[in-house]
Amino acid sequence: MRSEPIQSTPELPPGTRIQPADCETHGPYEQKVFAVLGRELKSNCPECSRIAREKSEAAELANKAMELRMSLARKLGDALIPKRFTTRTLGNYQAENEGQRQALRFCQHYVRIFDEILKTGRCMVLIGKPGTGKTHLGAAMCNELLHNTSRTAVYRTVGAIFQAIRSTYDKHSERSEAEILSSLIDPDLLVLDEVGVSKEQPSDFELTTLFAIINGRYEQERPTVVISNLDAHQLPGAMGERCVDRLREGGMIVVPFEWESQRGKEGF
Repeated sequence: MRSEPIQSTPELPPGTRIQPADCETHGPYEQKVFAVLGRELKSNCPECSRIAREKSEAAELANKAMELRMSLARKLGDALIPKRFTTRTLGNYQAENEGQRQALRFCQHYVRIFDEILKTGRCMVLIGKPGTGKTHLGAAMCNELLHNTSRTAVYRTVGAIFQAIRSTYDKHSERSEAEILSSLIDPDLLVLDEVGVSKEQPSDFELTTLFAIINGRYEQERPTVVISNLDAHQLPGAMGERCVDRLREGGMIVVPFEWESQRGKEGF
């Protein structure tokens, strides 16, 4: 019968015998010999088997770590968070007054229960004076989800969205309007910044585009965080009443930022 080395097994068939064997690396060991389907099988050196198993497990862990890094890189690339805000977290937001502390608590809670938020698509609006840390907190929520969960999150300014969609009207464009809209509707969280930044009334194109995004996410029950320097009563004029109605569905969370600009201070 032909002899073949095998890995040791926890339960050996009847007729197994033990014989002395010698490993070139680890020296003598007890070798188990038994027959299966007419073949004589012999166990390997236990120490060699252990080392091989540990190497295999280490390689598997390394592959999984690589896959996670690649997945995170793809998520971060798709998120398009501006370089200035890639390091912004909820932990390094400087909350020095009660309004800031309350805003931080709202955002921390939103991320903490995000799986529940996803069940209803409950939206959040960060509104108030410029330079008060709204973008920091919006980007921080994206970063928290991207780095610490399997969820996807995307940050966009409305101006960048309009520019990207207009560019698709060029016959040489490599992306279609549908692809751009899909990239904004599909992520688990969309942070939409600089809503109402223009002093002019929004055009039909802008209102239609915003509604396509907000309504698309509404239909999929995916939450949106809107950031604006406007007051709450001014928001419908910048987005359209239909968009605001969609945001309100499920209990929109409104977080006011009423303190003075903090730009130039650490944490903003």
